[in-house]
Amino acid sequence: MYFLNLSLFQFAALFGSISAVSVALYLLDRSRRKQIVSTLRFWIAAEQPAVAARRRRIQQPWSLVLQLVSMALLLLAIAQLRFGAPLQAGHDHVIVLDTSAWMAARSGNRTLMDLARQSARQYLRALPGGDRVMLVRADSLATPATAFEPDRHVIDAAILSSQPGSTALNLDQALAFARHVQSQTGRRAGEIAYIGPGRTAEHDPAAAPPRNLRLLLVPDAIENCGLRKIGMRRSATDPDIWEIYVSAHNYGTRPRNVTLTLNYGPPNVATRTAAGSSQLLLLPGADAEAAFQYRTAGAGILGVTLTPHDAFPADDQADLELPALPMLSVTVYSSQPDLLRPALSSAARVVAVYRSPAEYRPNDSGLVILDRFIPPQRPAADSIWIDPPANGSPIPVRETVQQVPFARWDTSHPAAAGLRTRDFKLETASVFETAPDDIKIGEVQAGPVIVARNGHPKIVVLGFHPALSAMRYELATPLLFANLLRWLSPDVFRRSEVAAATAGTVKLPLDQDLASSAVKVTAEDTSPLPFTLHDRTLEFFSGAPGSARVLAGDSEYIYSLTLPQLGDTRWSPPADAHRGIPRFLPVLDRSFDLWPWLALLGAAGLLAEWFFFGRFRLARFTARPAVVRKEPAPAEVSR
Repeated sequence: MYFLNLSLFQFAALFGSISAVSVALYLLDRSRRKQIVSTLRFWIAAEQPAVAARRRRIQQPWSLVLQLVSMALLLLAIAQLRFGAPLQAGHDHVIVLDTSAWMAARSGNRTLMDLARQSARQYLRALPGGDRVMLVRADSLATPATAFEPDRHVIDAAILSSQPGSTALNLDQALAFARHVQSQTGRRAGEIAYIGPGRTAEHDPAAAPPRNLRLLLVPDAIENCGLRKIGMRRSATDPDIWEIYVSAHNYGTRPRNVTLTLNYGPPNVATRTAAGSSQLLLLPGADAEAAFQYRTAGAGILGVTLTPHDAFPADDQADLELPALPMLSVTVYSSQPDLLRPALSSAARVVAVYRSPAEYRPNDSGLVILDRFIPPQRPAADSIWIDPPANGSPIPVRETVQQVPFARWDTSHPAAAGLRTRDFKLETASVFETAPDDIKIGEVQAGPVIVARNGHPKIVVLGFHPALSAMRYELATPLLFANLLRWLSPDVFRRSEVAAATAGTVKLPLDQDLASSAVKVTAEDTSPLPFTLHDRTLEFFSGAPGSARVLAGDSEYIYSLTLPQLGDTRWSPPADAHRGIPRFLPVLDRSFDLWPWLALLGAAGLLAEWFFFGRFRLARFTARPAVVRKEPAPAEVSR
């Protein structure tokens, strides 16, 4: 038996103080007795001062004893008197259950997760009944599934509902988290039991394992080969061709001959056609790569399969959704379409339709180019106005100049990026009156002659015709049109790359230095994902399978995070760590609290003392016999 809340000295001090006060109250209380006297004697005795006699001994010792016993019982209840072994009870244990992606591998007819759940339940049943247990699910993150819980049914239900995740195990982080939560409870730290095969993604040799570590290792002598990474991008020379790169890894201990097979099909269609295959020799612990090319401009699903299948089939198959080649629809209204045809036909993603000004329609989509005429109604889509008349220009014309040299380009704007020209003169040009938010792309000495307005829709106005001026001999002319098309429709001209990777931390090397404001990372539901950008390396984290989209400047990266992340490092446990299911002393299971019964007995003792010795004891309510006297009516007094 032992105290849980108070020490023996504290209990003795409190009980001694209460006992001293109780005894003092019994000794210092004034004694009173009743007498029946005659009326005449009452008035004579009243002339003398009343004598108060103090008690020299306790008149009701059993009342005092009953009060002291009751107070002692209540103090024992407050101190939480327990029956059992105090040094071996009341521990807090942490079960670190491996829920990494590797736990989905099969060993015989059961998965590693099934074996781990069985070991966790056996360990839970071996723990003393008075101990508390917390379950932590560990993959790339350490996630507590329960609090420190004395109810074994809650822990058992959490163990049974644990499933393999999609990321690799970070065991150092999981053990550090378990050690931290144990130190925050204020109770005795029990064991930290790791249950799993010990295959981790990374390990810090400097990280010291906890001293109270227990290992319940799950055997995983499983041979596995799987897809490691898949990358695809459109060819720089032919945008209809996808360049495909596939990497596979051998996680086992024996060399393996595998076959990579590619198939392609439209979305929502089960039938696919073969797109390529390759034979690979995978050495133990090594990677092998294969490159393919596939021509398609439409959207579809590309499937990559690794055969023969093994005990972990989750990394043998991957499907990637290929986006269609984006095209920009351009409608040109011009009386001389041949002047603009060379500049537009050089862009591979531009589909141009040429119409006369009499065929104008204000509801055209894509991009509208208006060559030297004012439509009756402005187009609803983005537009480029070439040398518009002054009376209908979307940007007011301030003046018209002739034979003026071209002065400068605003190369800080994407529409004029990389433009360099020699000295050339414009025969005739309109100088515009710009608003504060307008962008002056090109200028002469008198003012801007090429102006962009960033709104909805976007507008670009040229105060001269490039093909009817000296600029037609400059290399900057096709570059100017290419920059304008890219600025007006950036989604069409983005360089797209599609990759299949593992969930978890994704590191993306960028081709250029970009500010964080020029980068955007979104999840499959278009919600933003946090990221870091340092030394041209973008890093973000996704703990669940899905897709992620990265917009970085003029590049777009689409990640299909569907491959499971497997650790390729075998953790070496410390030699002094406990192993196997523990056996605790059976006396721990008989340790239980006594305070509820002590509190009831203490309250019952105080009630009994009040009932038998208090003011309202039964003797007060007993009927007193009447006394008949011949003297005058007596008076009842107290002294």
